[in-house]
Amino acid sequence: MAIKEGDKIPSVTLKHMTADGMADISTDELFGGKKVVVFSLPGAFTPTCSAKHLPGFVQNADALKGKGVDTIACVSVNDAFVMNAWGKDQNVGDKVLMLADGNAEFSDAVGLSFDGSGFGMGKRAQRYAMVVEDGVVKTLNVEQPGAFEVSSAEAMLDAV
Repeated sequence: MAIKEGDKIPSVTLKHMTADGMADISTDELFGGKKVVVFSLPGAFTPTCSAKHLPGFVQNADALKGKGVDTIACVSVNDAFVMNAWGKDQNVGDKVLMLADGNAEFSDAVGLSFDGSGFGMGKRAQRYAMVVEDGVVKTLNVEQPGAFEVSSAEAMLDAV
């Protein structure tokens, strides 16, 4: 069952790259006491994700943070090395925290994974965005398969 507005984010560990190498970050650490916009997408370097989804959040990072957002996080079922390389390719800098959900543990825990085996992609995360305040989902916008509308940075600007 998918997570819904008003639910608490489950405790899961994600990975990200730091100056010292790969590091763990728990969802408790990520979301506790903060306002976070987290968006998820099927894969790093994929067409819509690279052309629209991630760039929109990079371009609108200052506006989101100006509305009280502490962290903007991108989650994908890729490893931390791929997420780091994609972040560099997209000139993310420190605007978006690139989080690896390599085993789809977060995506499964929030009930927003799907089987992309038919496309040669294995298990993946659905495309969505949410506003989370102190670990509780305030807004959840899940895209229909193949769509890119409600999970955009612009939609999240309206939601925060």
